[in-house]
Amino acid sequence: MNKESAPIGIFDSGIGGLTVLKEICKKLPHESTVYLGDTARVPYGIRSPETVTRYSFENTRFLFSKEVKMIVVACNTASSVSLDAIKNSVPVPVIGVIEPGAKAAAAVTGNKKIGVIGTEATIKSNSYARAIMRIDNSIEVFGIACPLFVPLVEEGWTKGKIAEMIAQEYLKEMKRKGIDTLVLGCTHYPLLKGILSAVMGEGINLIDSAIETAGEIETILGNLSLLNTAGDNMRREFYVTDSPEKFRTVGEKFLGEPIHHIKKIELEMEV
Repeated sequence: MNKESAPIGIFDSGIGGLTVLKEICKKLPHESTVYLGDTARVPYGIRSPETVTRYSFENTRFLFSKEVKMIVVACNTASSVSLDAIKNSVPVPVIGVIEPGAKAAAAVTGNKKIGVIGTEATIKSNSYARAIMRIDNSIEVFGIACPLFVPLVEEGWTKGKIAEMIAQEYLKEMKRKGIDTLVLGCTHYPLLKGILSAVMGEGINLIDSAIETAGEIETILGNLSLLNTAGDNMRREFYVTDSPEKFRTVGEKFLGEPIHHIKKIELEMEV
């Protein structure tokens, strides 16, 4: 296999990273992909940084065994706490979802007030705030954990009164702060864009890190002359650590197309 036709490896704690895969498929339709959802240990957002880092290494080792040319950490929690360690562990480019989202948010804010919503671990890590303030330290960043959004999305409750009421409760502080830009700091949240936009009102920039990450992947692979422009033997592989059928049922809503050939695996545990 030549380097250009090697797949892009993507991992997440479960199905949320499929929003990133969806944008990769749109942006780079000729690229092969290997997706790993660590569904046996989801969610990562409630785990300690040490545990998330250990899981991330195990996911990375699996993807690297598939001869990927790049690894995408399509999980905000793992990107927040273990990205640098992963970068130092493999000889291929590694990208998370924090930096691309931070760059986009810093670029579009007009009043320099940015809100970030995500899991408890992502918000506690302050990773988005640090990334944004490295770009412009005059920007104010406000973070709020929204733990109920993930189960809402996975149950398919992305519209209607229940989702709207929960979003209003979570986001009322953001509205009081007067933010003009809201970063969706969890890969599940793009499926709630309609509700979030309605609750926040007109004039608010919603930053979808999945879209920004796909653009950054294209740039990195292009700079390294690793883009698969020919699309030879393009394939999509899916691996999970638990319940392929649940992954298929919910995952197809995220990806917007059928998912075939999901294989359940046992990850090699770190010793």
